[in-house]
Amino acid sequence: MDEHHILVVDDEPDMLELLARSLEPDLNCRVRTADSGKSALQTLEKSPFDLALIDIRMPGMDGLELLELIKRKWPELTVVMMTAYGSIEYAVQAMKQGAYDFVTKPFDHETLVFRLEKALERSRLISENRLLKQSDPHGPAFYGLVGQSDAMQSVFETIRMVAQTEMTVLITGESGTGKDLTARAIHSISSRSKGPFVAVNCPTVPEQILESELFGYKKGAFTHATQNKTGLFQEADGGTIFLDEIGDVSPAIQTKLLRVLQEREIKPLGDTRSVHVDVRIIASTNQDLKAKIRDGTFREDFFYRLAVLPVHLPPLRDRRNDIPLIAEHLLRKHRSRLNEPHKTFSSELMAHLKSRHWEGNVRELENIVIQAILFSSGRTINPQDLKHPVDDATAENQGCGYADVSHLPYREAKETVLHAFNAEYIGTLLQQTGGNVTRAAKKCGLERQSLQQIMRRYEISAEDYRS
Repeated sequence: MDEHHILVVDDEPDMLELLARSLEPDLNCRVRTADSGKSALQTLEKSPFDLALIDIRMPGMDGLELLELIKRKWPELTVVMMTAYGSIEYAVQAMKQGAYDFVTKPFDHETLVFRLEKALERSRLISENRLLKQSDPHGPAFYGLVGQSDAMQSVFETIRMVAQTEMTVLITGESGTGKDLTARAIHSISSRSKGPFVAVNCPTVPEQILESELFGYKKGAFTHATQNKTGLFQEADGGTIFLDEIGDVSPAIQTKLLRVLQEREIKPLGDTRSVHVDVRIIASTNQDLKAKIRDGTFREDFFYRLAVLPVHLPPLRDRRNDIPLIAEHLLRKHRSRLNEPHKTFSSELMAHLKSRHWEGNVRELENIVIQAILFSSGRTINPQDLKHPVDDATAENQGCGYADVSHLPYREAKETVLHAFNAEYIGTLLQQTGGNVTRAAKKCGLERQSLQQIMRRYEISAEDYRS
């Protein structure tokens, strides 16, 4: 897998050492540190980075000032801010200035790693878009969406059609099918393309502050609200707001979003007046919202307001003729970066790729391509160069739910074990509850949102366990 490059900026030496030591093995990354904003800018001038993790409170140049300078000179760099508990308003301000996400100290390590993985995924998508434009400047402006099948041509045509309207769009599809890319494509070829595109990854924002982030608040609305704050809907005025994974928002937030869809106005927390917003709303989900309506966790009227113009992205296994095209595109993208510019796929390997089930869709295919480039010994990549999962009988004979991983690098071994554990443990819970995530969360002692985050990370679908 690619090694990521992360810059960590904090004025506390102990925090820098802790983050460098803990993040490198879990994120397969190289961490560089800087103890001030000035030092961070000097480091960025010398080397490219995939992600910057920046503390807000620093002497001299604080994190918000550094963020402003970074976004001015390196606008595509993904930035995650760190803030102490009780300073959330500064983190929200940072997101409005262009930060992708924020995390609060003290950290829960697993949560931190999960949030940074999502941020690195954003960096990967930006890099892929840039490479696609360079390699195929005359290709369709679909931000990395690749396919010649009838299914994808229908998707492209739908994107062109909905982009010419002002109506709300709901993008559905499994994890790894390109929902974020589709939302950006719709915005880019719409009449709002010169306006802002504001993406909100709903599950990563704590529910208790999601409302204030979306709608803003007035001074004195709650503790620590020391000044007026503009919400993301107002930041997106004249453009598009993308509500990613809308199926995870609570019924209370659904009610408030329904009012925005109906009235085209918001009410900041603590304000008695409503504010009109000129915003096009695009939402996405990998969940079955009609099933959530039946179990009472998603409002039916909200669903029909969202799904005015639905766009469904087919899974990769339903468009197998696109697999060679996508695989070749991914091979071209990664082989130079991995210093293997001459490698090619054999016809036997291509036939093998077309025969796989691809639960993780294009994202899984990309991982396989990267592994194939790295682990193949010759210039031609053959099926035997791929890493195949161990069959159930072999794993069972080893006394566990997964194969022996002692031959793998640490991070890859850990991910393999965690994936197998979560697939078995959560799969058993969902089997017992008939796919009911709320009941499964209660049985294992987790909050429903926490369980959903784990399920998304390991691509476990509750729908697979429903009758």
